[in-house]
Amino acid sequence: MPIAMRIAAPTTPDAAPAHDEAAIIRSILESYALEPLGYHGVLHWARVLENGLRVADVNGADREVVTLFALFHDARRLNESRDHGHGQRGGDFARTLRGSLVHLDDAQFTLFYEACRLHTDGHTDADPTLQACWDADRLDLGRVGITPAPHRLCTAAARSLLPWAHERAIMYHQPMEVLTRWGLGDLVNGRNDRERIDR
Repeated sequence: MPIAMRIAAPTTPDAAPAHDEAAIIRSILESYALEPLGYHGVLHWARVLENGLRVADVNGADREVVTLFALFHDARRLNESRDHGHGQRGGDFARTLRGSLVHLDDAQFTLFYEACRLHTDGHTDADPTLQACWDADRLDLGRVGITPAPHRLCTAAARSLLPWAHERAIMYHQPMEVLTRWGLGDLVNGRNDRERIDR
């Protein structure tokens, strides 16, 4: 049995968030190699977060792990195309923040790290938290012109969310509540203003 299936982490769906998401985003963006508003940037991370928490509400995934996955899974990409090892680099970066910005216990961190490391490998059979993370990312493939195949999603919850999530992905939906909580509302609004001027 793969490690991803043997690890179980406690879930705390009603607990207050243990992480300062805005501070984590600032830390990531300080050395982010790509355009923050690009295909794998903050708008994608925000949609992944919303997708993942909806899946977690149904399958019992650890919401803190899902949240940190959304923030870190593409945080150390070097390009917008194939970037072997970028998920592991994101997990490695998160490891450097343990005790300061990342507050997961060892079992949770192992789940989180595996979710990041394996998120592009196409796995579907795993711990429910890993499944929620992977589905959250796959549900946003429409932003790069890919319609997610239902059989490549891990959970029934994600398959039921597919029409909703895919529409948001292809329309480049901007989850303003999340982006504002992260301190990025002005960044996104500035881009919207520039796009209106350019037209």
